Order: sequence, then structure tokens, then C-alpha cells
Amino acid sequence: MAGRTAPTARRTRLGAELRKLRERAGLTTTQAADLLGTSPGQLSNMEVARFGVSPERVRVAAQAYSCTDQALIEALAAMTGDRRRGWWEEYREILPPKLLDLAEIEHHGTSLHAAHSIHVPGLLQTVDHSREIYRQAVPEMSPPQIEHRVSYRVKRQAVLYREGAVPYRALIHEAALRMRFGGPGVARRQLQHLLDLGERSHVSIKVIPFSATDYPGSGQSVYYVRGPVPALDTTQLDQSHGPVFIDSEAQLAQYRLLLERLDTAALPPKESLDLVHAIAQEL
Repeated sequence: MAGRTAPTARRTRLGAELRKLRERAGLTTTQAADLLGTSPGQLSNMEVARFGVSPERVRVAAQAYSCTDQALIEALAAMTGDRRRGWWEEYREILPPKLLDLAEIEHHGTSLHAAHSIHVPGLLQTVDHSREIYRQAVPEMSPPQIEHRVSYRVKRQAVLYREGAVPYRALIHEAALRMRFGGPGVARRQLQHLLDLGERSHVSIKVIPFSATDYPGSGQSVYYVRGPVPALDTTQLDQSHGPVFIDSEAQLAQYRLLLERLDTAALPPKESLDLVHAIAQEL
């Protein structure tokens, strides 16, 4: 096994999922290592992503752990491939590691679903809008830090424009649409950008109006990235100290339900874009 000094989010998740399979099988590290013909130390390093793992090793481990979910096994085996460095690695010494993890998780997602109450989702922000958001950050960022964040966000947005782009759904509260970050001109261009993106076949933008009588979730921002199988989904929550990732089955189910309820509270796509247009006309 090859050593890894900076395991990626994808490799870290693979190790965590292998650990879950072992624990569900009721095996200790020593017992599992004996079944796999390795040492407990090597197995532990594999589970915390210090060592790489081959597709064959994943399949052998799954068999030893009595896992019969073939779709999950093959999805885990696929996570061992493609060792190329993603574009986000150029920010390795510049931005917090969690932001790089977000870009990697997003890059490999099979669908993306965001819900925001005060801000337009990052993937839908214009450069000027994004720059203004970072300018108002607490603690204050230096001009170079702001530009690094903006360029990183713009590069993340490539997932919406690349060939074979995956479905993207955004639930945005009307409050976010009426925030005038940067002044009327910046706000107007941001709303027009939403209207343009809403015309793309793989992008769905729905607005939860002020008139909605239901608004579950207490206004928290939620970003749900679907993996190749439900067990490999990831929820990302925004916190003041940075993004937080959630991947436990019970919590994933909770956030899927939350997004479904928010979706029910939102206007249909056509009416949502009409509301965006109406707000833009007021500026």
C-alpha cells in the first residue's frame, strides 16, 4: 500500500465506509486483519486513509465483512481509482482544507441540492455578488484572501457548465433574493444571472415566498450531494468556522426529509422565476 500524506475527502470517506462495514460485521480490527491477511496496524491505516487501497482489496474486505450490497461495493471500489490531482489542489496552501474537500465531494456528486435562506447558493453567485459577500466576512479578509475565495468559487461553478453536468436543484427563500449586497446594480445582475441559469435544463430554481405558511428547518442552509448510492451521500452545513460534513445514515435521512418539505413549501419553477423577475424589476 502506498502512503498518503494528505488524504483527500474521497479517500477519507472510503476508509470510513470500510470501517462501517467492519463494525457492522461485528469484527474487531484484529479479527478483520486476520481475515484479510494483513496486520491490525495496516488495516487501521487503511481505514483512516493513511494508506491507499485497491479495488480488489475493497471487494475482498466486503466479502470478509459479509456485505451483499453489490452496488455499494462497486461504488466503493470506484472510489479507489483516479489518483489525479483535482483543480482544487492549487488552493491547498491558500484556503482551509474543508473548502477543498467540498469541491472534491461536489465534483464527484451525481446530483446537487441546495437550500438557502439569506444568501444565494454559492454555485449560483455572480463574481461581484460573491466578492461583496466575502468583503463583509467576519473576521475581515484581506484583498488577496477575498480574490482567492472568489476565484475558488468561480471554479467550483464549472460543475454546472461541464459536459454531462449533473442535476442541480436550488431552494432559495425570497429573503435572499431581496438582499442588496453590493447595491442595486450588483443585486440586479445577480437576479438576472439566476433567471439565465434557470433556463438550463439541468438547473431547477425554486423560491420559497414570504407568503409561505410552512418553512421547516429554522432557516438553516443545507447542501446535499448525492453519491452513486444513497449510503455515499453527503450533507454539507455552513458554520461560522467553515463547512461541516455529515454522512451518517440517520442524519442523511433527516436532511433528505427536510429538503423534501422545503421543496413542497416552494413555488413551482416557472412561478419562482417570475418572482425573481418581478423582484429584479423593483431595483
